[in-house]
Amino acid sequence: MANLNIYDTFRKNRLDPSQGAVAGTLRVALVTATYTPNQNTHEFWSDVSANEVSGTNYTAGGNAAANATVTMDAAGLVKFDADDPAAWLQSATGFSNARRAIIYYDTGIATTSRLVAYSNDFGADKGNTGGDFSIAFDANGIYDQAR
Repeated sequence: MANLNIYDTFRKNRLDPSQGAVAGTLRVALVTATYTPNQNTHEFWSDVSANEVSGTNYTAGGNAAANATVTMDAAGLVKFDADDPAAWLQSATGFSNARRAIIYYDTGIATTSRLVAYSNDFGADKGNTGGDFSIAFDANGIYDQAR
């Protein structure tokens, strides 16, 4: 999945020691076309969650993306990555209206679950009614930044 947009508040808070380290489980959730991202001001899952898809084989809050890591190579390239989330398995009563993926750290409380990134619009409604639906992170990671 290319074309991720990092929320500005995530970038700021990662550098602001008063905000503490991120906590929780990294998750990928799916939202409908009713969600309009605000890259500058959206900060927590509570800014997004009302627009989440629902249906059979979709768990509210999305699927975990295990093994989140931050690495830096000898040239100073910092890379944030994780395992791809599990696919949402096909179901005739699943969802058919996903338009974006949202990556966030789930603390179990929507008002403290920090947003990380959102995908570009898929270009059309997607779902798991006609087959499994999956998200794969770019080979270069979720986010990378050179010096």
